[in-house]
Amino acid sequence: MRPQRIDQMVPSFGRRDAIGEHILHLRDLLVHLGFRSDIWCRGAFPEVRDQCRLVGDLPEGHRHGTWWIYHLATGSPVADLLAGRCEPIIVDYHNITPASLLTPWVPWAAETAEEGLRQLQRLAERSCFAVADSAYNERDLLGAGYRRTAVAPPLFDLGADAPDPATLARRRAERAGGGADWLFVGRLAPNKAQHDLIKALACARRFFDPRTRLHLVGTGMGEQYPRALRRFARRLGVDDAVDLPGAVDGAVLAAYYAAADVFVSASTHEGFGIPLVEAAHSGVPVVAYDAAAVAETVGSGGVLLADKSPMALAVAAHRVTTDPDLRRYLASAGRRRAADFTLARGRLAWQAALDQALATGAEPGGVATAVGARGAGPGDGASVPGARGARPGGLGAGPGGGGSRHGPGDQGPEPGGRTSVGGGAELAWAERGHQPAPAGRSRLPWAAM
Repeated sequence: MRPQRIDQMVPSFGRRDAIGEHILHLRDLLVHLGFRSDIWCRGAFPEVRDQCRLVGDLPEGHRHGTWWIYHLATGSPVADLLAGRCEPIIVDYHNITPASLLTPWVPWAAETAEEGLRQLQRLAERSCFAVADSAYNERDLLGAGYRRTAVAPPLFDLGADAPDPATLARRRAERAGGGADWLFVGRLAPNKAQHDLIKALACARRFFDPRTRLHLVGTGMGEQYPRALRRFARRLGVDDAVDLPGAVDGAVLAAYYAAADVFVSASTHEGFGIPLVEAAHSGVPVVAYDAAAVAETVGSGGVLLADKSPMALAVAAHRVTTDPDLRRYLASAGRRRAADFTLARGRLAWQAALDQALATGAEPGGVATAVGARGAGPGDGASVPGARGARPGGLGAGPGGGGSRHGPGDQGPEPGGRTSVGGGAELAWAERGHQPAPAGRSRLPWAAM
């Protein structure tokens, strides 16, 4: 029976992170499809408090005619609360960063990630369907025991903000003295590997252009890693060339894209990577380390590297910023790839995934029956076409052996994972009584070049 209502539940809710924006677009789609839909959370930022309801106000007992979509990107008591109810559940999985990447810097986040993986497995028995942002994320679902899955990208609106005039003017004034501007957008977090970009910048300034600049836009996960990045830049003598503006709004972010020469990513773990698409949409050539879902998202719209050694990244970025023909090719290819992730196409993919979920039906306990269902293998969902493809060849490896290659097909964004503002993850962890570890001088595991 078609439900009258499909509500969404998330541990923490904010407008300006990737999951928050996705939830708002998904609510609009659900209403468009004829469902009533509310957003439930344990904590919300002030700007969206009037658009959600708190789980503490959720009535006990079965809500007839209601299904749930649970957004899973971290551990939370909210997942256990929902698992204890009897309505059917669709899991929307946004990926969980491996705890091993977080433990040395943010152990409180590592603990939450481990809890999230346990909840991912528990919800496999309780849910009737699951949707993943990428085929890479879908493999996590299948490994955790989910039987019916689909792939649909996160919902986001490309080009929704015009560049902030003041920021754009300031950035253009900085460029007047020459030098290339590298950009990365993402939380300041160890899995995003901004430290590798700082090392690459040092190589680029030493061997190619001493005026090269690096802009790392995003809010920090805790305090230790961002502080270590600043210390590291000073140690390498590039602190005057590393810009850490922190959290910015959409208009300021658009200005950073408009003034960038290349988008560089050394991230070791992405469940999708919305900034990769934003950069491509803005005509900024993308150079990215081929890890996790990066190749699946970039497709044929950028240069993927098998090696993210400092010199490999520096050589690739320098080639892209100094070869006009390659720049034009990558800008065009990137825009074509970004067109696969428009909001309209994302809504169609999500509508297909919801149709599949509703076709499964549900038993009273919420576990899907076999009616109309299909088993899904990796990539066998309502995925956006064109996730793989050839990328331009001929990029010399140079010292360090870097080069482009084909690769298998992540932000995923955790709460607060999109860096136009960020902070949702902090709220999710704080609501559980966690506080960031005290800041102090810590060993830099990546200090030696």
